[in-house]
Amino acid sequence: MGRRYGWVRRVAGATALTVTVGLGGLPVAAAAASSSETRVVALADWTRGSGSAEDWGYPGYPGDSGTSSSTGSTTADSDPASSAESTGVVLVETELGYEDAAGAGTGIVLTSDGEILTNYHVVEGATAIQVTIASTGTTYAAEVVGHSASADVALLQLEDASGLTTATVDDDTIAQGDAVTAVGNAGGTGTLTAADGTVTDLEASITTSAEGSVASEQLTGLIETDADVVAGDSGGPLVDAEGEVVGIDTAASSGSVIDGYAIPIEDALAVVEQISSGTSTATVQVGASGFLGVQVTDAAVYPGAAWASGADAGAATASGDGAVVAGVVDGSPAAEAGLAAGGTITAVDGDPVGSAADLSTALDGHAASDRVEVTWTDATGSTETSTVTLAASPTA
Repeated sequence: MGRRYGWVRRVAGATALTVTVGLGGLPVAAAAASSSETRVVALADWTRGSGSAEDWGYPGYPGDSGTSSSTGSTTADSDPASSAESTGVVLVETELGYEDAAGAGTGIVLTSDGEILTNYHVVEGATAIQVTIASTGTTYAAEVVGHSASADVALLQLEDASGLTTATVDDDTIAQGDAVTAVGNAGGTGTLTAADGTVTDLEASITTSAEGSVASEQLTGLIETDADVVAGDSGGPLVDAEGEVVGIDTAASSGSVIDGYAIPIEDALAVVEQISSGTSTATVQVGASGFLGVQVTDAAVYPGAAWASGADAGAATASGDGAVVAGVVDGSPAAEAGLAAGGTITAVDGDPVGSAADLSTALDGHAASDRVEVTWTDATGSTETSTVTLAASPTA
């Protein structure tokens, strides 16, 4: 099984930044059938890899040259988290059953009965989630209560949890130049680290890179710091000098100098409040998302992507358009509609689908029992259209 250790979205450039996301910690190679995905990641995000020889500079991943957490060629400057810094922080471990992969990230305890705040990219695609309380070592199963893909925020609920010590949320105004510390599961090692830094911007904007089925996204109004956040830190707290949470570590730059990016805590809690209301909106999904039941990749990136079944998808992949079906979940709406590996999905509800990311965007926000019209080209080149009823997603 491949492992993705908490995405750390990496950013390059200035102003509008493109970052690479991992899924919750450090990128680790996944099964060969998985597509590679790149996003702007903070330090708790893993990259679902395809087993490429890309050198991420992270221990345990192709190109590993050491045992310390790093971004690019730069070793992160961090120390073991103190007991105070570990209070109200959790380690998140995920299984991605449909990708034969796993991941790791970080989270923040909001309530004593087990509500956990983290990045959506930490749990996205997870078929099982385990959360360990850093201060006690107690492990719980967790489910996603709701999420916002556009805000990169998810709310988890631990099973049968009680009496947990919560994190302290900042009630002051953070300012440029303030001292901060990023706490997280750096490298997906299962041990919290703390990276000190200062606030360098309060309104940073970054753009994530589309990767595989994960669409590019823009995040604005972020806290930028010079703290060395790395993969696995995603979802963890950015705390001020008083030890109060001011943000959620979400992305980091690549290169010789690391810049970290965090979602302001008040923005994340606004999403949590909407989830807790029980009402979904255009940007916040409460409960299970709609589930089509396909594994897809981009034709242009993986020509002849029908390797999953041995089918001839030449006609489908030649144009480089659409989301190539690499696999179909047995008993899923896609399987019942007749979709099969080697086909290429070209439209949803009449709107063109040009890539795997486009398909993800088209289905995002749809709930279980929603009906959508799917158009695809099969491995022989024939065009098919079917209206399907989405199932409840077994993944986050």
